[in-house]
Amino acid sequence: MKIKTGIDEKIFYTINYILLAVFALMFLYPIVYVFSASVSKPYFIETGAVTLLPKGFNFEAFKSAAAIPGIWRAYANSIFITVVGTAVSMMFTISGAYVLSKPELKFRKIIVILVVVTMWFDPGMIPKYLNFRDLGLINSYTGIILGFAINTFNVIILKTFFEAVPKSLEESARIDGASHFKIMTHIYLPLSTSAITTVSLFYAISRWNGYFWSMVLLTDDAKAPLQVFLKKLIVEKNMAGEATQLITPESLTSPQTIIYAVIVLSLIPILLIYPFIQKFFKKGVAIGAVKG
Repeated sequence: MKIKTGIDEKIFYTINYILLAVFALMFLYPIVYVFSASVSKPYFIETGAVTLLPKGFNFEAFKSAAAIPGIWRAYANSIFITVVGTAVSMMFTISGAYVLSKPELKFRKIIVILVVVTMWFDPGMIPKYLNFRDLGLINSYTGIILGFAINTFNVIILKTFFEAVPKSLEESARIDGASHFKIMTHIYLPLSTSAITTVSLFYAISRWNGYFWSMVLLTDDAKAPLQVFLKKLIVEKNMAGEATQLITPESLTSPQTIIYAVIVLSLIPILLIYPFIQKFFKKGVAIGAVKG
């Protein structure tokens, strides 16, 4: 039987859909514009003719971007930091969330409060940098990977999810002599696929888009990830005055279109991965946000 919706609910849903559509367009338009600008002729971009769809369609900017010295090394650095960093972050986050989800943990409430406090209070940029320097982590991937391994919000998501796992399953495993490690890996992890996938996506995006601390800590250009490489590319082209070069209707590339092409290259991995884990992402956020 269908439940008849009242006029107030219809108005609410209509306004809700309109607002969601507006926000979706606001977030999608910059991505669409960057894609269109990267395959358009520079002349149409400079004259403002490109607003949504590309004009003067060509892939010369991508060819020029692919030939930039160091770009693929920066790409490989980003992949390394993202893959290894996400794996390390998940190892620490899963372990911490599992322990904090146990009611029998001594001083559990105090520990949880101390963990949550880190979401509200940050030591600041200078103390962080001095800490990295004193630990000898400057110009080291170890500093980037271990120094930002845990996000408190992600720990809370997994902790809440683990608390919702039926205790009867754990009790049965304990009767059979299973250790905590075996219970975590054979019971909790298989039942938490959606939440783990969601948190992994959060970490992966954060690692891939990591810019500021990578720029500060990695002083060697050979170790710089793609985001830092892109920033240096923009600055170098502007300082060299290449961005103001003469552009004619026949020009196929310009420093601006090449920069757009590099931005597109940096977006491709995340855009390719997200559709495959979207179903886990939605489920993980919904379940992890409900107190068990």
